[in-house]
Formats: sequence, C-alpha cells, structure tokens
Amino acid sequence: MSDDADGTDGSRAGDDRGADRRHDRLRRHPTPGVGNSLRYWTDAKPVWRVALNYVLVWIARVVPSLRLRNWALRRLGVTVGEGVSWGLEATPDVFWPERITLGDHAVVGYDSVLLCHEFLQDEYRTGEVVVGDRAMIGAKAVVLPGVRIGEGAQVGANSLVTEDVPPGATVVGVPARPVERDGDGDDGESEDGSGR
Repeated sequence: MSDDADGTDGSRAGDDRGADRRHDRLRRHPTPGVGNSLRYWTDAKPVWRVALNYVLVWIARVVPSLRLRNWALRRLGVTVGEGVSWGLEATPDVFWPERITLGDHAVVGYDSVLLCHEFLQDEYRTGEVVVGDRAMIGAKAVVLPGVRIGEGAQVGANSLVTEDVPPGATVVGVPARPVERDGDGDDGESEDGSGR
C-alpha cells in the first residue's frame, strides 16, 4: 500500500536535506511514446474504475451530509478516520483515491484538492497523501502527492502544499511555507493589520 521507504515522518517542511521528502516517496512510472503521460492514462488505471471513482468523487463533493460524504470517500478507498469533516466541493484524487489517509477529526476545507498523482511529459508519479489527526486544510488549498500533513497542523486557504507540514505547524502561500503564530489562536495580525 505505501510507497514509503521506511514509513517514518522525519522530514520538515522546506528541508531539502531530509532523506524522507515528498519527492523521495513518489513512485515513478515511465510512459512509452512521444505523447505526454496523460495520453496513456488508460494504461495506468482501468476506464471503468476511473468512471466509478468520478461518480463517487461527485457524491463526496456535493451531498450536504458529512456522513454520506465520508461514505463515498470510503467507497473510493480513502482511509477515513473518526469525525472527519470533508468540505463541500473538496476533491479527492480521481485516479488513486485509495492513497489518501484522513486522520481522526481532520478537516478538509471547501473546494480543496488532494492529489495522489502527477501526469508529466515522460512519466507519471504517484504518492500517498496523509492528513494527520485534527489537521486542518483551508478552503481551495491544493495538496500534492507524497505530502504528509502532521497532527494538528493547519494549511491556510489557497495554499499549494508541496512539502510535508510538521505536526502543529501552520503553513500558507504558494508554495506553502511555515508562519509563526502568536499563540493566542488568532492569525498573528494586530488590529491594524501590521502583524505586530
């Protein structure tokens, strides 16, 4: 099930020296011919499976009930912990949703995308996405394959998560980078918006 070398979570966001980084966990699949790898998607996954996944993804995105959304995610093969909240319009990977793990009480915000694949020119890559217990992903964030979001971590809205997020950290931006919080639970800005 896992493409991980050792299954540990010793990397840090933005640390290029770590032996256990997102890119190190991706599985590479070369594709034949001169076309880009997306042109060969039917060699990667059966058409019937992607079609069924698409229907279940649609259910997970639009039904108002959290219980039904989590049911659809589980039918896709997503590992769904206790009390997961999957936001409206949030989209799991349609090709390899079984590579997503959502920890207990994780929150995936409105219109976010969790990708477990990358179609490139000469190859496609696959990797697991793990969202730890009580982690939160803001609205419209995109998480790339192979990323691990640690327990209690927070991903800001509209962020692109290209590296692991350590437990308890808050990351924002494109690409997402750690930010300091002032400890009182707000966003770190003063009333005048200066951040001081």
